[in-house]
Amino acid sequence: MSSTSQNALSLFITGTDTEIGKTFVSAALLRGFVREGLQAAAMKPVAAGAFELDGALHNEDADQLDAASNVLLPPEIRTPYLLKEPAAPHIAAALENVTLDLGHIVDCHAQALKRAEIVVVEGVGGFRVPLTAAQDTADLAVALELPVVLVVGMRLGCISHALLTAEAIAARGLTLAGWVANRIDPDMTFPDENIASIREHLARAYDAPLLGIVPHLNPASPELAAEQLDINRLLQTLRHAHAQR
Repeated sequence: MSSTSQNALSLFITGTDTEIGKTFVSAALLRGFVREGLQAAAMKPVAAGAFELDGALHNEDADQLDAASNVLLPPEIRTPYLLKEPAAPHIAAALENVTLDLGHIVDCHAQALKRAEIVVVEGVGGFRVPLTAAQDTADLAVALELPVVLVVGMRLGCISHALLTAEAIAARGLTLAGWVANRIDPDMTFPDENIASIREHLARAYDAPLLGIVPHLNPASPELAAEQLDINRLLQTLRHAHAQR
């Protein structure tokens, strides 16, 4: 094993739901890692919803992650399972007669660690999106043995979604390395109070810090969002978790 793969860091990004800015925050984290001088790569192991461009299949989320990285993984490693239908992964996979194999994703992740100093692995949808009849994205996070960063889409109902997701992460024996409040709804009432409530609960129950509050940005800018994130604190947590393995 190369020294890079031995010392490379990695984290798993999940969200309270779909369409809450998980890819955007993942891109912001990548820009932050790049700014810290790290060779940063991204994986989107399962992506549903592909379009053809210049004879190759693309996915919007995967392309956004590539744009924020400074190490580009081969497409077959970055996204082992690129599905055409924009549907739940197990549904899209069934339509294409594809079996989503967690072992193959783990192998691709091992390859990614040999090519970069830090790898951001973005899940799909929320934390428990089915991948097969018996496995979901929580099982993927467990198989990868990665610390988890939770992206909370700040909108009505977000407190319950955040606490339920954090509870599910802990139930799988995974480390919640921190969370990011993403202001997806600019018209949300009492956003600061909601953030304070989630912050208190997650700090007390899981010692999980708030890594930053991403404002509603139009147009979206991962570079500006990165400035709102405590990248150094996250790196410290990831290095500690890596040393414990």
